[in-house]
Amino acid sequence: MALAQSPAHQELLATAQRVLPGGSNGNVILPPEQAFVIAAGQGTRVYDVEGHCWIDYLLGSGPMILGHAHPEVVAAVQEQLTKGSTFFYLHEKAIRLAEAIVDAMPCAEQVRFTSSGTEATFFALRVARAFRGRDKILKFEGAFHGSHDYAMMSTEGQQPSELPRAVRGSAGIPQSLENEVLIAPFNDLDQTTAIIERYHQDLGAVIVEPFQRMLSPVPGFLQGLREVTAHYGIPLIFDEVVTSFRFAYGGAQEYYGVTPDLAAIGKIVGGGYPLAAVVGKADMMSTFVEPNEDGVAIGQVGTLNGNPIAAAAGLATLTVLRQPGTYQRLHELGQQLRSILQATLREHHVAGQVLGDGPLYHVVFTPQPIHNYRDTLTGDTQKQRVFHRELLNHGVLKPASKGYISLVHSDADVAETAKAFDAAMAQVAHN
Repeated sequence: MALAQSPAHQELLATAQRVLPGGSNGNVILPPEQAFVIAAGQGTRVYDVEGHCWIDYLLGSGPMILGHAHPEVVAAVQEQLTKGSTFFYLHEKAIRLAEAIVDAMPCAEQVRFTSSGTEATFFALRVARAFRGRDKILKFEGAFHGSHDYAMMSTEGQQPSELPRAVRGSAGIPQSLENEVLIAPFNDLDQTTAIIERYHQDLGAVIVEPFQRMLSPVPGFLQGLREVTAHYGIPLIFDEVVTSFRFAYGGAQEYYGVTPDLAAIGKIVGGGYPLAAVVGKADMMSTFVEPNEDGVAIGQVGTLNGNPIAAAAGLATLTVLRQPGTYQRLHELGQQLRSILQATLREHHVAGQVLGDGPLYHVVFTPQPIHNYRDTLTGDTQKQRVFHRELLNHGVLKPASKGYISLVHSDADVAETAKAFDAAMAQVAHN
């Protein structure tokens, strides 16, 4: 597929290189020969400024579970636009959305809105540390909890260290913070429990993606993590920025049957607009307003906290997701694509592991089963690049990590994607 051929498109890309670091907004960076500028999204498709079209499994990195420009979300946003864009004050849409979240999520007794998932995990950790009166946190190797300092320790893309030592995953983070974060291996309950038992007196929180990037929890792992944290009185935080309202209406905590003390939610709950939240037990959430022994509460002021346009979009999205059959359809679509991908690996005699659950899918090119972050490092990165390059060339936009599936992806989309999988895998087999 020829891209960026028109002078206008080339000028846009050149301008991006001039005014944006790396020519991107900090998210997806494509090789120059495949770079393009999106002009529109509609349903399951995105279009560049020249009209080229792709089936979209990026979906804005996950928020667009109803596809792009869903009519009910658009109508809700348009109605709110005529009533005002932001107030910096309590308003009905934020109250109603908070009520819907409390009704949906097992751990949610109260809600504090933020504008991004990074803020949500940042403040969830602050709430836990304030409640517990301890500074250290434990996170899992390879987990991504946003881009704040505590979160960017031993993240995806880093070489492993000797556990539980943390390694800074970004420039500009103070070295002293490495001493405040402990790292455990996801899906290894014995080693995780040993770390918690050794450091429990210092731990203010344990934070985990219940479905870590693309790794499903092995049976008993989340339950065991809940038991050991409860035993020592350590707040357990689920990072559900990705999984909330995706695996089930009540999120991963409903899906896996494990209830944390706090959760960070985002993406879907804002309906494609900047909105996220910290949710949790009322006694812990009270640290936002009740001073501690030093006379201070948690400072959390945000100009767009609970923005009415985002809240209206979120409410409309949740209304659609509550319709009968929604999650059955999402899980069916995910299973179809994972099965097709697995069959494509076999047909082309390519070693690979298909990962995912619910409406998520991915493949790692390795013969080794994958249960934790270190297992993912055995993947063939060159084959990964070829696969995603060829998918793009055959009309499928999928990120280099997880592929997101929307409620409006059709059987025709799946059939077209299967052809792209086949063509891309044929190229992988020849590299």
